[in-house]
Amino acid sequence: MTPSDSHSVNRFLHFNTQRTEATPHVLHFRLKPLLVVFIALLLLFLYKPAQAAENTGEDNIARETLTRADRIRFPDEGFQVDVTITTTEPDTAEDVRTYRILSKGNSHTLVQTTAPAIDRGQILLMRDRDLWAFLPNLSQPIRLPLSQKLTGQVANGDLARANFTGDYNPKILRSEKINDESYQVLQLDAVDNSVTYRKVLFWVNAKNNRPYKAEFYALSGRLLKTGYYQEFLPLGGETRPTKLIIEDSLRRGRRSVLEYNNMVVRDLPDKIFTKDYLKKLSR
Repeated sequence: MTPSDSHSVNRFLHFNTQRTEATPHVLHFRLKPLLVVFIALLLLFLYKPAQAAENTGEDNIARETLTRADRIRFPDEGFQVDVTITTTEPDTAEDVRTYRILSKGNSHTLVQTTAPAIDRGQILLMRDRDLWAFLPNLSQPIRLPLSQKLTGQVANGDLARANFTGDYNPKILRSEKINDESYQVLQLDAVDNSVTYRKVLFWVNAKNNRPYKAEFYALSGRLLKTGYYQEFLPLGGETRPTKLIIEDSLRRGRRSVLEYNNMVVRDLPDKIFTKDYLKKLSR
């Protein structure tokens, strides 16, 4: 370092030392915002992992609660069940229809109309989220949406899709007390647009995981209908709700009552959930 360089450095240090001593409040003023930003960022980084862990824990609880409630409604394995649907509307004669459902998990289902006699032979076939209807007077099955009405307040998906798990992402919305019983209210958001409803609010008993009530919402956010799970009785080897009452939320006095009976657990081969086999069943 040359004498001139050394002189310049000394002048720089002398200048900044004087400035620091003369104006300490200036540096304090400049450092304080930086310190605040640093602390804010530090807290943000610490908070995000904690929040993520908390959300993951709540999501796991919600999914486990939904899975247990689904298992109470229907078996995990293949099963057969008969359903009678009675629909009542103001100033209209009561309509009664019966169906036989063959279901394997939540991806393969056959819904056979067994009454009235004029509709016997009509069959719905669901594979994954693809749904076809086979009618005796048509040579080829026709594609249908799960959300389309089957009868009364009942959509195709209400019979074809046995469980909510897999179709909806659950989260715990809140807890409620009803008639001295505690319930977890789950919000179920559709995984995509192919499922039956855009959103479902599902009340599950916190003590025994029994389903209590469900509210079904359209894409617009409008409440379409409300279902009530009732009459828990032995069915298919477990105590299950044997009656589901669905009330129209848009038109008063319109309701459909689904009654489940003759449930048996069955080993159902994949071949029966095919269009070719469906033709045989309709004969």
